[in-house]
Amino acid sequence: MRISFSIYDYAVIIIYFAVSIFIGLKVKASDKTNEAYLVAGRRISLPAFVATLVSTFYGGILGVGEFTYNYGFSSWIMNAFPYYFFITIFAFLLAKKIRKSSLYTIPDKLELVYGKKVSIIGALLVFLLVTPAPYLLMMGIILQLITGWSIQISILVCLIVSVIYLFKGGLKADVNVNIFEFVIMYLGFAIILPFCFMKIGGFGVLAEKLPPEHLSLTGGNSFSYIIVWFLIGSWSLVDPTFHQRCYAAKNENTAKKGVLISLLFWFVFDFLTVTAGLYAKVFLPDLKDAPMAYPLLADSILPSVAKGIFFTGMIATVMSTLHSYIFVSAATFGNDIIGRMKSKTDTMNKFSKLGIIVTSVISIVISFYFPSIVQIWYLIGTLCIPPLLISVVSSYFEKLNINSTYVLLSMMISFLISLVSFLTGQFNQVNGNPLYLFGIEPVYPGLIAGLGIYFIGLLVKNNKRTESPLP
Repeated sequence: MRISFSIYDYAVIIIYFAVSIFIGLKVKASDKTNEAYLVAGRRISLPAFVATLVSTFYGGILGVGEFTYNYGFSSWIMNAFPYYFFITIFAFLLAKKIRKSSLYTIPDKLELVYGKKVSIIGALLVFLLVTPAPYLLMMGIILQLITGWSIQISILVCLIVSVIYLFKGGLKADVNVNIFEFVIMYLGFAIILPFCFMKIGGFGVLAEKLPPEHLSLTGGNSFSYIIVWFLIGSWSLVDPTFHQRCYAAKNENTAKKGVLISLLFWFVFDFLTVTAGLYAKVFLPDLKDAPMAYPLLADSILPSVAKGIFFTGMIATVMSTLHSYIFVSAATFGNDIIGRMKSKTDTMNKFSKLGIIVTSVISIVISFYFPSIVQIWYLIGTLCIPPLLISVVSSYFEKLNINSTYVLLSMMISFLISLVSFLTGQFNQVNGNPLYLFGIEPVYPGLIAGLGIYFIGLLVKNNKRTESPLP
């Protein structure tokens, strides 16, 4: 499949890539200290903080299109409102604490509170959580549509463009490019809705022609399935890019205000993307490949130049997350995994390139095995969120700190139980639908087991405190 483009559309797309690379490469190569490389010298201003946070967090654009096309308005209910809820909690309870700690990564905090073993397990989970796999797959698909190249070549090209300036400028380069991408992603999706109104009709058409389940809050999904996606929304509390941006903010107030302001921009962008997905369902009701909802809608209704701007908006949305996740993944590998096993001297300079290679290989394998973007999100969220949620959140509140042995057990058992439950469903399917143990989504037993062990540790701690003799 290939989308038809005019020479003007290609020009718009090429200009975007050229400007992105130019902005990224402007960062001085002398910025090689951990402070400068990992957290941009902790000098990110409020506007830059908002731009980089918003653009980084919204990379799964084809997945949003896929979900909206399949389930309608419930896409907003399952993939937007849960994040609003947990992001609000993050802003009021964690943002200032994270910035005040003046650390570099989540595993740094875990080591400070729970020791080296917990930090290494946490680093491995963070490394898996921030895999660029879904975003690499999305960029490969988009570039394949534009150029007609094979998916393998498309993925390789996207990978090269994404990392070309990260080696030199680190987070500062990442943020500078994010600011440009922030503008482009909003412009791209703002341009398609007026054409939808003109060629398809106003919102009344959506009410008339959409299937009834697409206008419902559940989208035809079970309550249990909806709750899983709500829990996956707690991803916001442990997202390494959230923490990294807070570490890099110029002060505590910038971190808190930046997160809250970002919520408003996410709300607007969710409106644009979900509405476009609903129009795609009305205009193209029989798509067999739901991730193609946005590209095919744009190809059908947009004129030259406007089509180039829209596709550039999609590219910017994905690329902003792709290179940010590649950077965090490489930093996790170099600073938090290898760096904790060996000396931290020159860790970033020595191991980041290796981290990018390892990340890329793992991402390619995942993206080829799970061709659905939504499935990748589901898998990663199911396995990584339960163990990280307990350990990370508790580490920032002294009263919630427990003995590191219980934290380690909680993380490992939570992960293993979720994994076993997930694999059981994959090997036992009916009509392509997984049959999980007792019909329970795998995130639940993992989370319950992890919480159970954690609360045992908390009870032990409180009992020891009660039994301690008075001085």
